[in-house]
Amino acid sequence: MASSDETIIGEGVALDTAAASLGSRAASALLDALVLGAAYFGIMMLVTVALPGSLDFAAISAIYLTTAIGTFVGVPVVFETLTRGRSVGRYALGLRIVRDDGGPIAMRQALVRALVGVIELWLSAGSIALVASAANSRGKRVGDMLAGTYALQTRASSAQHLPLTVPFSLGDWARVVDIRRLPDGLALEARQFLTRAAALHPASRRRLGESLSARIAPHVSPLPPQGTHPETFLTAVLAVRRDREYALEVQRLHADSAQALAVHRLPHGVPDVEN
Repeated sequence: MASSDETIIGEGVALDTAAASLGSRAASALLDALVLGAAYFGIMMLVTVALPGSLDFAAISAIYLTTAIGTFVGVPVVFETLTRGRSVGRYALGLRIVRDDGGPIAMRQALVRALVGVIELWLSAGSIALVASAANSRGKRVGDMLAGTYALQTRASSAQHLPLTVPFSLGDWARVVDIRRLPDGLALEARQFLTRAAALHPASRRRLGESLSARIAPHVSPLPPQGTHPETFLTAVLAVRRDREYALEVQRLHADSAQALAVHRLPHGVPDVEN
């Protein structure tokens, strides 16, 4: 069974989905509050200037209340729904609100969070949300508990985007290995695994790495030295495959260029007169 910091995805792999830290959530909430506060102040200035002087106190109060609800409830709901859990503060801090199962939130979750946020964020100056987040293992505020959501750190580390290279220990093997054409789906699956391997649960990471290595092994001859780590093997196979396909594409382009030049060349003995 997955722990509170894990999410089981479709292929049965447990992803390490630890919630964002309390400091990150507080910083993003403060930035959102400044943005919404500035927006509310600007809207109120425009409304005040545009209001006709003939309106009575009740009508003016209704307009001000509608403006406040639209700013502090409507804007967060629309923004979170369209961006699948983002806000200005979360964009800056690399956070996203997701469902408890790791999926994107919908308008229902965004509306619950915004309505509860009126009390726990605005009317209590964030004190209720701060206490609730500090007491919850996933940093949930009351709105998250009722909506079934939590804040996830989504900004990936730069290490996840490093290019594939042949490990030094397999350099000699890579020069002689014969790799038959891998199915595109299998190659993509291996690349995605290596990209997010650091975020996988250790047991799931080992199991998935061994499974992918066993599926790719029939396409490789000879196999790497015994004891080669599955992830090292996958990295080397994908790197060699990429380099060889690139070399073949370069050769094809050169051949196409030479053929195009030959087609446009004048017959032998006919002078090429420039106009």
